[in-house]
Amino acid sequence: MLEEFSTTVLLIVAGLFPIINPPAAAFIVLSIVPHASPAERAELARRITLNSLVLLLVSLSVGAYVLSFFGISIPVLRVAGGVVIAMAGWTLLQSPADDQTEAAPSAAHTASLRAKAFYPLTLPVTVGPGAIAVAIALGTGLPRSGLSMGHLIGVVVALAILSASIYVCMRFAGHLNRLLGTVGTQVAMRLFAFIIFCIGVQIFWLGVSELIGSLHLH
Repeated sequence: MLEEFSTTVLLIVAGLFPIINPPAAAFIVLSIVPHASPAERAELARRITLNSLVLLLVSLSVGAYVLSFFGISIPVLRVAGGVVIAMAGWTLLQSPADDQTEAAPSAAHTASLRAKAFYPLTLPVTVGPGAIAVAIALGTGLPRSGLSMGHLIGVVVALAILSASIYVCMRFAGHLNRLLGTVGTQVAMRLFAFIIFCIGVQIFWLGVSELIGSLHLH
């Protein structure tokens, strides 16, 4: 049981943490919503963490069945996800550089932030098609001998570790803004926007390559 537990935790955390990359995701969220107040960032952190947990849990448990039900393959998921990520990066890259003056909170502003909590801040910024594809692969590959208590506990602990890292990074992303200042934040925002665009193109090309490879096999 202990071996199954440790193996499950290590595989899930080691497989998903580098792809999710909570520190980078938190900086991207900071770039997308630079005027959020500390209270709004705390709420966003809770919502993004909860949304990410649900997405990862669904991907690990029934993700393969959901894709199969709709007739969607992993390469197609990567192509579509790559397009979405690339468009998000391009939009952020082309957004005008505004000042960092805090806007007065309003009901419309708060509702807008809540609407963004799932898309694009959770999907695809935090848990993108790459993380979903890896989670689906891990869910279909473990365990081969059927469910066990050690495996289930390992999944719970691994998701708790990932969720905690996402929450901490999202919750305290505002400190980066104060540390870097207005100019530093704008420079970093453009840099990460370009990185997002490149990641989207890379995921898109990976999916296209797999689709082309499958045609050659047939």
